[in-house]
Amino acid sequence: MLSNFLKNLSILKKFLFINSIFFTIIGLFTFIYLKNVQPNLIKKKSSNHIEVINNTIDNLTRLNVKFVEKDIRKFLFSTRFLFQNLDRVIFFDNKLNLIGDTDTLDLDPRSFSQRLDTIELEVLDSTTTKKITEEKNIDIGNENNVSLNDVLLNYATSKNFGIPFTFTEEEFNKFKLTTIKNVMKDGENIGYLAITENANDIKAAIDERKTFVIRTAIAVGIVILIFSFVLNRYFLKPIKNLVSYTKIIKNKDTKKTNIDTLKLRNDELGLLSNSLDDMTLELQKRISHAENFSTDLVHEIRNPLASLKSASEILHDAQDSEQRLKLINILSHDVQRIERLITDYSQMLKDEVALSKEKIKKIDIEPIIKSVVDDFNNIYKLKRGINISYKNDGKNKYLIYGIENRIEQIIANLLDNAISFSDDDKDVIVQVSKSEDSKVHIKILDEGQGFKEKDTNKIFKRFYSNRPDKFGQHSGLGLNIVKNLVDLHNATIKASNRQDKKGASMEIEFPKV
Repeated sequence: MLSNFLKNLSILKKFLFINSIFFTIIGLFTFIYLKNVQPNLIKKKSSNHIEVINNTIDNLTRLNVKFVEKDIRKFLFSTRFLFQNLDRVIFFDNKLNLIGDTDTLDLDPRSFSQRLDTIELEVLDSTTTKKITEEKNIDIGNENNVSLNDVLLNYATSKNFGIPFTFTEEEFNKFKLTTIKNVMKDGENIGYLAITENANDIKAAIDERKTFVIRTAIAVGIVILIFSFVLNRYFLKPIKNLVSYTKIIKNKDTKKTNIDTLKLRNDELGLLSNSLDDMTLELQKRISHAENFSTDLVHEIRNPLASLKSASEILHDAQDSEQRLKLINILSHDVQRIERLITDYSQMLKDEVALSKEKIKKIDIEPIIKSVVDDFNNIYKLKRGINISYKNDGKNKYLIYGIENRIEQIIANLLDNAISFSDDDKDVIVQVSKSEDSKVHIKILDEGQGFKEKDTNKIFKRFYSNRPDKFGQHSGLGLNIVKNLVDLHNATIKASNRQDKKGASMEIEFPKV
């Protein structure tokens, strides 16, 4: 039930709800503690009173002191050091007459006041603590209040007679603690003994604890509110903005999305926003790329299909064998062209999938280029007499961040393109150099026809092919694949005609490591 309830709450509400539960539990335990702290402190002082009372009764019994005013006064004078830490010690006979009071020992003119305000009676023993609060209107000295005599009278007639009683008295800024007990001799009650002590320290300790708890609660509450505000303002709201951003992208909403303010942050949310935005742009780019590629592929296939259809219709009616052979060659050519387009397209999709799984690392491209050059020399030197040579500028290592087999693919595609435009017995040169700013450059130079295009960038577009003499033999995807792989390595590729002689130049520039 609770888990289902929490599932439907936002993070902020969950945070506030859980904190309120802990706050309530802590507050409950604190309340219980504060309710028990005063009785515990009173019980501790009461235990001291009971010990003093028992010692006093033992001394009275041992000294055989009679419970009359004269003997009790002498006893108080002789043993007053026993009560020096107490505010007042009072003796009553069994008829509740005052027979001794430490307040009168120093000839203090004050008489014993029988005025006591509202009294909280409390029975304290080793096992139980009982509280009784009473208010009585008894006319003593024309004042309506409860006297100590009334407390003693209640004590004498109660079922707890014989057990020490402790009660508290609050008057103005005073908090007094009084313990009374009857005095037995030979199985007979001969009087009562009352000890009164100023217990303002108990009140101060309780007030101090209450103040501390209240201040702590207020401070914790303020901290929770501030943290909730910070959590909501700097974490939850940006996350909501990111969620809204993803929903708008998912639903292809026309509503403008902007997370540039989040991308400016230097914390984890800023990194997440940048990563999410880059991922979204990359996905959109790939989707657009796939859509455009599919459209271009359909367009490219439509031409040979139309040619196939026309040739097949004419072939059906053609009677001349030479004409039929010509039409069959056209059909064969168009089928090969469609097959080449589909094969190259399939390979391109496979390459894109593989690229998503491969990791870029630091590599030295020189041995990779040498390996590709050796492989091509073994094929084309014997077949067409084309010599492919490798040159460098004498530097030690040519380090880049890249994918080894993709670098091989780039060099192989460029060499294949250069050889296809070269006549037999010509040279193709692969040059590797490092500039002063540590950027690595690769140049592939051939001795072919060069570029007829004014804008050489168009040769990297999909399905572009300027080969009138070899129409249909190339899909026009080779250089486009090279361009995509070069972009993957954060490098640039540039096509131009050679300055020193006739031929084409392809130059790739890799960023420095």
